[in-house]
Amino acid sequence: MIRLMRIPYLLQTTLCWLLLATASHTAISQTAPPPFENTIAQRALACTGCHGPQGRAAPDGYYPRLAGKPAGYLYNQLLNFRDGQRNYAPMTHMVDSLSDAYLLELAQHFAALEVPYPLPAPAQASADLLKKGEQLTLRGDPARKLPACVQCHGAALTGVQPQVPGLLGLPRDYLNAQLGAWVTGQRRAHAPDCMGQVAKQLRADEVSAVSAWLASQRVPANAKAASALPQPMPLDCGKPPVKTAAPAATDPVARGAYLARAGNCQHCHSERGGVPYAGGRGIATPFGTTYSSNLTPDPVTGLGRWRADDFWQALHHGKGKDGRSLVPTFPYTRYTQITRSDADDLFAYLQSLPPTARANTPHDLRWPFGTHWALSAYRALYMRSGSYENDSKQSAQWNRGAYLVRGLGHCAECHSPRNALGGTANPLTLSGGTLPAQTGYAPSLLDPAQASVAHWPLPDIVALLQTGQAPGASVQGAMAQVVQHSTQYLTPADLQAMAVYLQALPGAATPKPPAPAARPATPAASAATASTPGATLYKNHCAACHGPQGQGVPQAYPALAGNRAVTAANTHNLVQIVLHGGFAPATAGNPRPFGMPPYLLEFTDADTAAVLTHIRSQWGNQAAAVTPLQVQQQRGN
Repeated sequence: MIRLMRIPYLLQTTLCWLLLATASHTAISQTAPPPFENTIAQRALACTGCHGPQGRAAPDGYYPRLAGKPAGYLYNQLLNFRDGQRNYAPMTHMVDSLSDAYLLELAQHFAALEVPYPLPAPAQASADLLKKGEQLTLRGDPARKLPACVQCHGAALTGVQPQVPGLLGLPRDYLNAQLGAWVTGQRRAHAPDCMGQVAKQLRADEVSAVSAWLASQRVPANAKAASALPQPMPLDCGKPPVKTAAPAATDPVARGAYLARAGNCQHCHSERGGVPYAGGRGIATPFGTTYSSNLTPDPVTGLGRWRADDFWQALHHGKGKDGRSLVPTFPYTRYTQITRSDADDLFAYLQSLPPTARANTPHDLRWPFGTHWALSAYRALYMRSGSYENDSKQSAQWNRGAYLVRGLGHCAECHSPRNALGGTANPLTLSGGTLPAQTGYAPSLLDPAQASVAHWPLPDIVALLQTGQAPGASVQGAMAQVVQHSTQYLTPADLQAMAVYLQALPGAATPKPPAPAARPATPAASAATASTPGATLYKNHCAACHGPQGQGVPQAYPALAGNRAVTAANTHNLVQIVLHGGFAPATAGNPRPFGMPPYLLEFTDADTAAVLTHIRSQWGNQAAAVTPLQVQQQRGN
């Protein structure tokens, strides 16, 4: 059975969370913003939180030096983290919503920096181990056809332009971990993967020896990467795969490609770093892990033997080609709204893709949730087949927006509360819900205290969906994936239609919440506030970007004063942004977003609770304190 499965819009990784930073659209404070430079160095502050000022790192730190490394190497590593060639969840989370062009700009920024290297830490290894490391690094092992490190990384071990990194000035623990990752396959490169070939020949004691010797060496005065090697590299390394040209599109195919964007199909039906639409992306649910299926027209593993009627049955009735019920992480309860003509165009587009033979990964669900009878019971309880029908009382624009939000966009898949069986009582509600596996909270689009846009100007709603930013608001985390891969590509007319529908949701009947006014503090109150641990942490880590009065910087850092995401009763997203940081999405309208560094390894649970409690009680904000226990419960999600 081919399991047509579509991961819901907002669920991409175990670190995904939603922060829709929707501050009030009225003025919050007259406090002048802090000095601010709109530079790449300012944007890169999200990186230097871990990698050190200017990316120089520290000799005893785990995070590597970025300053001065070849731009091509840094760029490739950023791509590898984003696309799954390297696996370190905090890094993947940071770069997940950034474009190739922006990653290259960040790489070039750090490559151009020239800052002194620290002295190496004293060697903590035996003389014999250091001797073995020196032998392998400088001369290799000809008997095993094992090349020396200097044959690729340069005679001075400072790297080779444009893509080979230097090996000096790095901590032993970091070197040891990276070599180990190459050995185990956790780190890899595009074929032919020469570093993987070399590392897999090393024994554990040899990995330790090379790491210890390299970490003990002083970096030479001229630490620049060599312009070229005096001889060819011993192996042919790291050539990127050849991309297949897109097929010529007929009109139905072109329309189907647009519809696939509106549904964000490629992002979910593509394994990280894998072939587009070939499936394999997994998602953890309360019932186990499910995996997206192969949508390419491969006749054995994909949709090559499917007909348009089979595809319609999957979208409209939640059944596969063989008639069995589909796993409901494919949102057929929303896709049933899709019209037959749109379903046919979408199928025509999928059939035009290059076929890819990739067997579907079996779902890993606890019994009995993956059984036929359990899936049939779910369909009986929560599936109501029926294409979208226009509401004659509403405008054509409202109806188009309702169709996109309810059907193709399947926004309610995340913005709806779910019961113990994973179902939603009302398939069209947008009243907010906790994402599966506790990965975040999708706020209510009906509640003015959460994420209702009923009182927003229409252009601001359009801007948020198109660029990820609007006056007083920005998206990060999981919602950034939606904007980056889907809504930024929609036509202005469709974005306007979605905005009209969202603005007209029931929250419009609720009185507009007043913007909190900046409250002048008495000297005694100011002194008491300034002396709290949360105030100290805010001053040292947050005020430089978000301002001493929480006023933020327009189009860069969101205001915290009067921000609904800050004062929301559900604090899950706040904890996640402090711990994991992140960037707004890189879009055509906002190609160089600003980011926030993660504090996962720097802040304790008590620190995180203290700084959030401070933010939620200052500048007119009036929200409950955050406790260390709440942070502890949410830290691992």
